[in-house]
Amino acid sequence: MNQPNESTQPKVAFIGAGNMGGAILRGLVKQGYPLQTLMATGRNEAKLQALAQETGVQVTTNNQQAAAWADILVLGVKPQAMQKVCVALATTVQQHQPLLLSIAAGLTSECLLGWLGGELPLVRSMPNTPSLLGVGVAGLYATASVSPQQHAWVEQISQAVGQAYWVEEEQQLDAVTAISGSGPAYYFLFTEALAVAGEKLGLSPELALQLAKSTAAGAGKMLAELADSPAELRRKVTSPGGTTEQAIQTFVNKGLPELVEAATQAAAKRAVELATALKSS
Repeated sequence: MNQPNESTQPKVAFIGAGNMGGAILRGLVKQGYPLQTLMATGRNEAKLQALAQETGVQVTTNNQQAAAWADILVLGVKPQAMQKVCVALATTVQQHQPLLLSIAAGLTSECLLGWLGGELPLVRSMPNTPSLLGVGVAGLYATASVSPQQHAWVEQISQAVGQAYWVEEEQQLDAVTAISGSGPAYYFLFTEALAVAGEKLGLSPELALQLAKSTAAGAGKMLAELADSPAELRRKVTSPGGTTEQAIQTFVNKGLPELVEAATQAAAKRAVELATALKSS
């Protein structure tokens, strides 16, 4: 395996630098990661050159070249294209043994390693869309052959676009998908519903939406920066007999907690179904 000197950063190559891969790459550049240790591949030469001009990283259309060069190979192509890419890389990665970091949803380690020709150090990451703004969260799962040093490398890469948390069992990534992977959409839906409710109370659509968005942003900042639990923050703003208490009680009586549980269970189940479909395709 390629082993960088202790005083240097590992060389990271991105096989595909689309939305999520590109966000991680730009996050590393923004954090001051040495440009000579970053590479991106793609099929569109013009887009690659634009990326190189924007970020200063190395680019190539040759995936094998990137795989032979890298200490860490980030697999960032779409899940539907992953099998073809992995099979083409199998000989190179088996020879050079880079750490593999997959950010493709739904593809299990067993599936990926099968396409790549056998056992390799592999980490699966389930990031979410706020990573595009550097405030994402990712669930991480490592196969048994991933070393402590490689764990640390993956954490460093993942933290370039937010926070990262390890799970002990691969199937827990389905739960991560249901909570944080799909989670931003839940908050968007609630914000959307709150804005519509504001309109029905007599506010203009523009004002209702701005109030709902700003409230969501402020509440999120409190959750992120204050030590209080969500329950404690809720209690602090809920005065006995007040307006907030009436709204919260209505949510509870109408079954909001049970609805959230049902929705996340459905999301996790769908994650399993999609993984099965990808594996058999």
